[in-house]
Parts: sequence; structure tokens; C-alpha cells
Amino acid sequence: MLTSPAVILLGGAVVLGVLLGLDYLRRIPSKPTMIGLHLLLGAGALEVTAMLLHGTPDGAVTPREAILQAAAGLLAFALFSGLVAPMIGRRSRATMNVALIVHVTAAAAGSILGMVWIVRAR
Repeated sequence: MLTSPAVILLGGAVVLGVLLGLDYLRRIPSKPTMIGLHLLLGAGALEVTAMLLHGTPDGAVTPREAILQAAAGLLAFALFSGLVAPMIGRRSRATMNVALIVHVTAAAAGSILGMVWIVRAR
């Protein structure tokens, strides 16, 4: 129960990210609503992960492990790189591809580490 918000937010961000990635590969313009929801879910997942690093609002102590710290760092980097990607990739599709590869790699690694920690914490 303690990790349910993290699973929901992280899972939602991943699903929307995959859908947005498929649109990008098909060269279909992404809907701004989907991009905004992906951003909000990703930021929410990062916030919940940061909260789990420091305990929960009800005072429950969560196991602080390096895997959760790594997941939080990768999710923070993914959030930053996702915000920067459209700015640096505006002029060249090749540059945008590299920026998105960096974003996707960090997000996938952070999501996987976060899910591994959630499974181990239960």
C-alpha cells in the first residue's frame, strides 16, 4: 500500500512515454495534452520517489537503499533531459534523436530501478 502511488504514477508516465515515442517514430505530431500529462506523471513519480527516500507523511520508515537513490537520480535526470530535449533538438532531427535517446535511457533505467526497489520493499 505504501508504494501504490509510486507504481501508479511511474506506470502512467511509462505508458504515456511509450505512446509518445511511437508517435515520434511514426512522425505524428504529439498532442500537447499527452505531453503535459506525461510531464506531470513523471514529475509526480519523482516526487513520490523523493518522499520515499525520506520516509512517508505518516511517519513510516522506508528502507533507504542505494537502488532507490539511483532511481531518484535517474528519474531527476530524465525529467531534466525531457525538458531540455525540445530546446536543443529544435533545429535538427538528428540532435533531437540523440536527446530523446538520452531521455528514454535515463527514464527506463530509473523506472526499472524504482520498480525493483518496490518489489523488494514489499
